[in-house]
Amino acid sequence: MTTTTPSDVRPDPPHSPDDGSLAEFGYRQELHRSLGRYASFAAGFSFISVLTTVFQFFAFGYAFGGPVFFWAWPAVLVGQLLVAACFAELAARYPISGAIYQWSSRLSNLTFGWFAGWIMVIGQIVVVAAAALALQMVLPAIWSGFQLVGTDPAVTSQDGAANAAVLGVILLVLTTLVNIVDNRVLSVINRVGVTAEIIGAVLIVVLLLTHSKRSPGITFHTEGAASSGLLGALLVGSFTAAYVMIGFDSAGEMSEETHNPRRTAPRTILTALGAAGLLGGLVILGGLLAAPSLTDGHLGVDGLSYVLTSRLGDGVGKALLADVVVAIAVATLAIQTAACRMLFSMARDGQLPFSKQLAHVNPRTGMPNAPALVVGVLAAALLLLNFASPDAFLAIGTTCIVMLYLAYAMVTGPLLLRRLRGEFTSEGTDETGTKLFSLGRWGIPVNALALLYGLLMTVNLAWPRAAVYDPAGGHWYFQWFTVLFLLVTVGIGAVYRAVRAHRGHSAQTPTPAAPLPEPTQ
Repeated sequence: MTTTTPSDVRPDPPHSPDDGSLAEFGYRQELHRSLGRYASFAAGFSFISVLTTVFQFFAFGYAFGGPVFFWAWPAVLVGQLLVAACFAELAARYPISGAIYQWSSRLSNLTFGWFAGWIMVIGQIVVVAAAALALQMVLPAIWSGFQLVGTDPAVTSQDGAANAAVLGVILLVLTTLVNIVDNRVLSVINRVGVTAEIIGAVLIVVLLLTHSKRSPGITFHTEGAASSGLLGALLVGSFTAAYVMIGFDSAGEMSEETHNPRRTAPRTILTALGAAGLLGGLVILGGLLAAPSLTDGHLGVDGLSYVLTSRLGDGVGKALLADVVVAIAVATLAIQTAACRMLFSMARDGQLPFSKQLAHVNPRTGMPNAPALVVGVLAAALLLLNFASPDAFLAIGTTCIVMLYLAYAMVTGPLLLRRLRGEFTSEGTDETGTKLFSLGRWGIPVNALALLYGLLMTVNLAWPRAAVYDPAGGHWYFQWFTVLFLLVTVGIGAVYRAVRAHRGHSAQTPTPAAPLPEPTQ
């Protein structure tokens, strides 16, 4: 017989009226519920982080598409809104951390859902690394002293790539510490950062539009673009929009820490993506209209940082760039948090190596500490690729988009099958007694278009274009990096699953939806 000592007893976390929502899924409330509606919105918006991603990939989009690449933005926004609408329905029915893994497992089976979660969490780790690299696009433009390695700040140069890795590692140390401290501290930083980013983005849009040199008709032109034709310009130019508009599912990832998650998460998923899509499109349009020149080569190398400092002056331009730095830091923090919650959710079901350690929640802070360290260390390791070649910047950025798009499709695909079989119900109410968010009769067409869009974009992003991924030649591994990385990820996952099955490990299995259960309060 064993005895329990006081040191073995973990105090219960602070209680909320909706803590019991996890009981129907077989989980105990361990993460602290402290997030309101705005904090939930901030979780999704800060992952998307318009200023981080637009400043990071504007130069790339313009270099390949010219001004016409702007039109890839609304196309991607519509496609992602279709996906977000499907996710909003699932967030209302499954308010659980590890959203993609949990949703896919319950809509299909544990094996398929496990691979969706595995691909998603690896993709999130790559996104963390890619977001941290964005500091190189703004810090040296604010002050040359931030160029710690060499003298050339361009991310396409050897000096710039190496310096981006150094700055990124420093940022990851800070975000990892915050992800360990306390989720209330995390929430405050997210809310303040998102507020600053929204204010900054609005100011940038207003100032750029009031300093326009040309009319919006320029967006139908391709001058300054690579010689790839209109279709090629739009397909490659869509990388910018695709990279920006991911991560809106983070509001679902934080469901176990959100008050009234069945009501809150669906709305914040959609509003985070909608707000980011609108602001980002206006920032890109403003940059194109206010740029000193469309043909002098600066837009395709220095991007929006060049536009701000040259058109608004060093004082105002650098002040706005400082706001972009805040956005980058908060985005990196939010993405790392989302990856931590995915690791925690899978480990809680015993689905990962060292599950006991990864699933442990500090009872005082309400934070799973081990996942934060794992994500931080692995993301920092990826940054070291930048020392090998500047081409690693694009390889890392594109790989993370493909991983997330594929994981999204592994949710929308099974969801569509359940709709076609009549197994997806719109019944049930949220915490306030209001009917759950539902697409109703639009469910099948919206879901089908979301899946089709996701699969087509995955192929477009992963296609090994030499002109995009290995422009200098001689680096075949960068040209095929995304495909190889995905194959290695799936291969490692398959080996782990096979070894695990051979050893006969038991685990808590997410209950599949057959049909979806009625939510209970």
